[in-house]
Amino acid sequence: MANPLQVAAEVVSLQPAGAYHHLVLRAPGVAERVEPGHFVAVAIGGRDSATLLRRAFSIHRADEAAGTVEVVFAEHGKGTRELARVRPGDRLDVVAPLGTPFPVPSGPATALLVAGGYGSAPMFALAERILDQGGRVGFILGAATADRLYGVDQALALTPDVVVTTDDGSAGTRGLVTGPLAEAIAATGAQAVYSCGPMAMLRAVTEIATAHGARSWTAVEESMACGVGVCMTCVLPVVGNDGVSRFVRSCVDGPCFDGTKVRWSDVGTIPADVEGAAAMGVR
Repeated sequence: MANPLQVAAEVVSLQPAGAYHHLVLRAPGVAERVEPGHFVAVAIGGRDSATLLRRAFSIHRADEAAGTVEVVFAEHGKGTRELARVRPGDRLDVVAPLGTPFPVPSGPATALLVAGGYGSAPMFALAERILDQGGRVGFILGAATADRLYGVDQALALTPDVVVTTDDGSAGTRGLVTGPLAEAIAATGAQAVYSCGPMAMLRAVTEIATAHGARSWTAVEESMACGVGVCMTCVLPVVGNDGVSRFVRSCVDGPCFDGTKVRWSDVGTIPADVEGAAAMGVR
C-alpha cells in the first residue's frame, strides 16, 4: 500500500473534458508519492454534508514541482454532481495516494495500454514511465460513443500506435477494445498488457493477453467506501502465490492486480473454496 497523506487540497481548476470533468488539486506532499495506478479518496461537501463516504478516483497525473494531482471523473450520482460544482480556491479533504500501483518494468519493455472511457486516465503517466525506461507503448482506447472517449490526443502525443474503438462506430473502429487486441499484441510483440475499465472488459483483456503470451495487469473498478482497507466492501476473490484463494481488498491490495489471479467469474460471490468461506457458512 502507498504511504498516504490526509490534506486539505486547494482546487486549482475544474474544466470540462468531453463528457467528463478534469480536476486539478494542489495537495502538498502528495504528488511526490504518486505512482501510476494510485488513487485519491475525496470527501464531498464538507463536514456538514450528508454525503458521508469519500469518492475514489484514479490519479491521472501528479506534478511534483507544482504540488498538484489531477483526476478525471464523470457525474454518476449525488457525490460526483456535487464535486462538479467546486470552484478554484475551494478546499477538499483528500487522502492520497492510495492503493497498490501498476508494476512497471525495470528496463525496456513493450506494453499495450487498454482502457474504456475515462479508465484511460492513469494510463498516460504509466506510458511515460515505460518510455522513460527505453520501452515502447501502444494504446487501445474505447468507449460506447465518441464523446465518451478520453485521452486520444494525449496517447497520440506519446506514440503513433493508437487504436480507437467505439461501440456505435462514431469514432475509430466499430466494436470493443478487445476486438483488435490479439492482432495488436502480435504486431507489437507486447510483453505486457495494462488495462483499466469495466470488470467484464478486464476479464476479456486478461484472457486474450494471456492466450497470446503477454502478462496482464488490471486496475479493477470496485466500489470503495473507505479506501483504506477497513470496511471490506471492495473485496475480490484472488488466487495467492501459494495457490490459495482469498478475499483481498481492492483498495489496499489493488486496485492493480495480476489479471490471471483474479477469479473474474466469482466476483460478487463467496466461492466455497475461498479461504474462510466455511466460517461464513458457505458449504
